[in-house]
Amino acid sequence: MSMQQHSSNILIIMADQLSAKALGCYGNQEVLTPNLDRLAEQGVMFRNAYTSSPLCTPARYAFMTGQNVSRCRGYDNASYLPSTMPTFAHYLRLMGYRTCLSGKMHFVGPDQLHGFEERLTTDIYPADFGWVPDWTRPDERIDLWYHNMSSVVQAGVAAITNQLAYDEEVGSQALRAIYDHARSEDGRPLCLVASFIHPHDPYATRQRYWDLYEGREISLPDVPRPDSQPDPHNARLEHVIDIDAVSVTDRQVCAARRAYYGNVSYVDEWTGRLLDALRECGLGDNTLVIVTSDHGDMLGEYGLWYKMTFREWSCRIPMLFHCPSRLPPRVVDQPAALVDILPSLVDFACDGNQVLKPDPIVPLDGKSLWPLGRGEGAVDGDAVVSEYLAEGTVAPMLMIRKGHHKFISCATDPDQLYDLSRDANEEHNMAGEADCARLVEDFNALVQQHWDSDALRSEVIADQARRRWVHDALRTGRFHGWDYDPAEDPGQMYTRSHMDLTRHDIVSRYPRPEPFSTLKA
Repeated sequence: MSMQQHSSNILIIMADQLSAKALGCYGNQEVLTPNLDRLAEQGVMFRNAYTSSPLCTPARYAFMTGQNVSRCRGYDNASYLPSTMPTFAHYLRLMGYRTCLSGKMHFVGPDQLHGFEERLTTDIYPADFGWVPDWTRPDERIDLWYHNMSSVVQAGVAAITNQLAYDEEVGSQALRAIYDHARSEDGRPLCLVASFIHPHDPYATRQRYWDLYEGREISLPDVPRPDSQPDPHNARLEHVIDIDAVSVTDRQVCAARRAYYGNVSYVDEWTGRLLDALRECGLGDNTLVIVTSDHGDMLGEYGLWYKMTFREWSCRIPMLFHCPSRLPPRVVDQPAALVDILPSLVDFACDGNQVLKPDPIVPLDGKSLWPLGRGEGAVDGDAVVSEYLAEGTVAPMLMIRKGHHKFISCATDPDQLYDLSRDANEEHNMAGEADCARLVEDFNALVQQHWDSDALRSEVIADQARRRWVHDALRTGRFHGWDYDPAEDPGQMYTRSHMDLTRHDIVSRYPRPEPFSTLKA
């Protein structure tokens, strides 16, 4: 397929477990995020963006494929993504892009690229089937990999953690990729994904980020843990995170939130460094920068921590688009979701460039946000959905955000309906009120259109059983892991004797120096 060259680069900065409600540009007055706030001020901020699933791997599969997790079968953190499933990396490669990943994506299975031409780091989490939940044993806690409350009671300062060591590599490799692209002789535009693990728990941050919040107010949760949770899913999540194994004090809650904010500031700092590199290389104006997250963090609201719930702290995510030459600043209120990223990237790559737009080879659930970003009015579909099919439930859960209402449906639980314009903390469930009966009926009609819950539940249980069976077999005898091993060839790095030293020094420099010539007799 012949593609004409163009220069519209893409940088996607993805955080892990970063709630929109923990950013200054989204109204948090306690957290310090100057770089992200500046991006929001200068670019397009989607005020009501949601994860497509409030758990890491499912959210990332939706992000990569443009499909809801019930369609791409990314049910949980041990779900397998087939190599035949197209991702935005495949689409962009067909459109002439060089695609590169630095950091986490939590792919499971032997394919650890899924369309990326280059991957600069291994993943921080396992690529095998070891983390499969079991809906047939809902009371079982798998302590080997389930969250517990240790992160909250041990919150504070650390010089180094597993996550800090990882993100230092992610950030430095992403910086190197930008510089390498600027000085490369490869004429293709770059799509670089820099995917950080922070501010994901544990709630441990370096001293200087902890000190940023010295003397600053760190609020306790708006809604403390109630004597009894207002919905069954909240109660199940208490069991999942083993909340009653410890007694948590207000001081520990504030320390955990302070460390989380410190790690948000850490991600903000890395964002600034990557943006500085783009500007330094003359790429700042015509590079689309997208900042988003896989999901949020409850941070003690309702006594809950981490994610796995459709409540706003867990489910609402940042989504910022920044491209000074092509996107004027604006705030978009129409709801958006992670599945919208793929079609948005395809539209961006085509807009203003003589590039053939590939037809979708599989159905897409997302819609392009590019017209909204350009101020061309609303796009089709005024509702977004988020699905949850992992631990803490035994039946498919669906959230629909439409207008200022949020509706949550699960076959085993009572319906939930919230008016977010009047009830930002989701304390008042209107689903049982007589004057909301028609609204609930309409939402349930949308649920029925969206999926067959019973059939999907049967498929999820069967898929869980298959993966557990395969995992047990692969752990018997000699084990071959699927974890990604980044390839490096020291023979082609820096300066080697087979290279033309003068030319190599010139082409490895940006900006290029003046041409070199010698005096001849």
